[in-house]
Parts: sequence; C-alpha cells; structure tokens
Amino acid sequence: MAFLRNFLKTHYKHFNSAVVVDASEAYLDLLEKKKGKMFMTLAGAMSTAELGKSLAEMIRQNKVHAITCTGANLEEDVFNLVANKLYKRVPDYRHLTPEQEQELGEAGFNRVTDTCIPEEEAFRKIEGHLLTLWQKAEKENKRYFPHEYFYQLLLSDKLKGEYQIEPKDSWLLAAAEKNLPIFVPGWEDSTLGNVIVARTMQGKLKGTTMVKTGLDYMHELVGWYKKESAGGPIGFFQIGGGIAGDFPICAVPLMTQDLGMEVPRWGYFCQISDSTTSYGSYSGAVPNEKITWGKLGIDTPKFVIESDATIVAPLMFGYILDW
Repeated sequence: MAFLRNFLKTHYKHFNSAVVVDASEAYLDLLEKKKGKMFMTLAGAMSTAELGKSLAEMIRQNKVHAITCTGANLEEDVFNLVANKLYKRVPDYRHLTPEQEQELGEAGFNRVTDTCIPEEEAFRKIEGHLLTLWQKAEKENKRYFPHEYFYQLLLSDKLKGEYQIEPKDSWLLAAAEKNLPIFVPGWEDSTLGNVIVARTMQGKLKGTTMVKTGLDYMHELVGWYKKESAGGPIGFFQIGGGIAGDFPICAVPLMTQDLGMEVPRWGYFCQISDSTTSYGSYSGAVPNEKITWGKLGIDTPKFVIESDATIVAPLMFGYILDW
C-alpha cells in the first residue's frame, strides 16, 4: 500500500476525517467492483488553487469520466498554465486594507483569496487566441461549446512555448487529450464570457451565436447520461456547490420526470463543502433532500465532507490513485 493511502487509513478514523476514507473507498468500489463511472463537479477557485496537480492524473488514469465546472474553473486552469510564474501570492490577504487592494488592481492583478492573477499575461493573452477561434467559427457559421474552443486552442500547440508549469499539471490539457466530456453552465459568468459580450458590443464579433449555451449543455448531458448509465452506475463527486453541482444533478429528474424515461438515479454522491448545513441553501442541503427531487435513491451511498476542498480533494485523489 502506498504511503498516502496507508497514512489516511491509519490516522483518519473518526468524525469528519473518517468520511474522507469512507468516501474514497466507496469511490473505488463504484469504479472497480460496480464497473461504474464518476462524474465530477468543480465550483470555487479550484483551478487557481492548482487542483490540476492531482486532478490531471485522475483524468489520465480514467478515475474521472466527465466534468461540470464553472466558467472560471475552465479558464483559470489555462491562465495558470501560461502565467503561473507571474502570479502574485498574498499570504496576509485577510489584513489587506482597501488602499492595498486598490494598489493590486492598479498594478494589473485580480485577487482570488491569497492568489493574484495578472490580467495582461493571463486574461488578455488567452483572449487573443480565443478571439481568433470565435471569429473563425463565426465566418464558417459553426457553433461550439465553450470548452471545445479551449480544447481547440490547447490541442493546436499554439500555447506550448508559453507554458509556465509542467503540462502534466493542467487538468484541462489532460481532459483535452482524452476528449473528456465537459459541461459548463452559466459560462457568461466568467472573465472570458464577459469578454465575448464586450467584443460583440465593439463590433469585433457579429454576435454570440457561435458559442453554444447552457441549454445546449443540458441537452448534451442528458444524452451522455442516458448512454453511460446503461453500462453501469454513474457517481456524482461534488466539490463546492452552486451551479456546478445543481446543474448536472438535475439531468436525472429531467429524464425521469419530464421525459418519462427509465434511467437509474445517481449511484454515488459525495460533496466536499465548507457550507454550514442549513435550510433553503443548495450548498448546505443534506444529501437526503435530493431523494425527494428524484436525484438520489434511498440506497445511494452518500457522503458529506465538511472541510476545505483545497485540502481534502488532493488527499482523496491521492488515496484513489494509491500514491
């Protein structure tokens, strides 16, 4: 047994830590014994937190079979790929004055907790490449999903000479190389989603129709789930909450209630979240609430790990990969 798995099994025996081991074991059980697949959702700033260092290997080793992420997580993995060495870390971010925040902004940095992303070297660099792809699609009267434009860019090798991290640590590059299904609801709520609207208003693009929408993503997700669930159970591994989690989990009741189809409910559920359990909150809802909505079944293995995903997710991935 590799070091990390042995360490967790030895020391993570009770309370919240025990759930980390239990959920990891159930994850492996779904893949290995039940011959199922795992669907993962990414909320928060997991790409800026460099989750790719562990998630990319999960993708390469077929431990993740599809991903829903926020637009920010989609783009920020690529920002990190090409501008990591120019990021600025602010360990004392809790104590910054408004004046210091203003200074960071005027210096071209956009802060995400303790990490500041350089606007010119990250946002604008990638914007230029994507604008070319958007204009090309528009000219050819073609439509693509947001993640497909990133796949086109990454697989074209146009960025290869500009990598500032090891390419093996980019989860989106790993996903592109496997053509992993990705679903990005609410993509307009991202830096580059804002950019495409701005460029349309400036006349650099004729419109936004060359980008498929969240409704198109839901249609695609339903098709994916119907096909893949016929071969075995599909697990749901949720990091954070919000639209990244709520959007894809609704695919099952859409099929069973709105389409009258016979498909299995999600076959595993695990959420890593520091949201306090509460009433009326999606992120803080206990898993059993999802039973009434037709998302999970009575016998679905359900886990909630109340912790910081930047700490827990790499530990679980290491456990599953047997590091």
